[in-house]
Amino acid sequence: MANTLIQPLGQLRLGVNIDHVATVRNARGGVYPDPLRAAKMAEIAGADGITAHLREDRRHITDSDIDALMEHLRIPLNFEMAATPEMQAIALRHKPHAVCIVPEKREERTTEGGLNVAREENHLAHFIAPLREAGCRVSIFIAADQKQIEAAARIGAEIIELHVGPYCDGVEEGRYDESAPELERLREMSAYANSLGLEVHAGHGITYNSVKPLAAFPEVMELNIGHFIIGEAIFSGLDSAIRRMRALMDESRNEAFGVNVA
Repeated sequence: MANTLIQPLGQLRLGVNIDHVATVRNARGGVYPDPLRAAKMAEIAGADGITAHLREDRRHITDSDIDALMEHLRIPLNFEMAATPEMQAIALRHKPHAVCIVPEKREERTTEGGLNVAREENHLAHFIAPLREAGCRVSIFIAADQKQIEAAARIGAEIIELHVGPYCDGVEEGRYDESAPELERLREMSAYANSLGLEVHAGHGITYNSVKPLAAFPEVMELNIGHFIIGEAIFSGLDSAIRRMRALMDESRNEAFGVNVA
């Protein structure tokens, strides 16, 4: 199949993950800070969508948070969830704009890797079918691996979100730069996924230092960023953190396609 971009070159969306606003709230067991308030601020600051992961153990986002986001959010909600009957039922009740299927382990601090779609292909194909029928855009969080990308296409996913954590961690640790083999692999797999008709997103561990090379990939249409933005907000404020990330994304995209914004 020819490599045909699903979305015009130059457009890149920012999804802001608000999970760790809820982490801070839950540390005291109260109602402050409110994830919905953060989501509304993110929208004003330039976010194109909000991501929230309802985990089985409810360690940060809770059911009431999802209720509030669905009722009051004006930009799309990307509902991250494990492939369990409970989460499927919640998603089908709310019918968010998008659902992103992620692996989940109780003992992990954060999502440690991508789904093994090739190993669970039959189960995942049946799992996502009702979600697609309900009108949800289905995304699968996977490593930049050809076998996993092909399996995601076969099961009927519309979107893959590439796990870019290993590259981003390497940048922060001073091991990777823009010539890193890991970055080249992400670039190649983005193009390959697009050639199969999949929309490509990227997420996990993205910071100011690692965002620009990823934003320059023409096939990547959305970056989902949470932990760094919420952490940076402690020092500069949420509005400022989002606006700076948005500016770096746009600057990289414009440079990549030779757009002069002066």
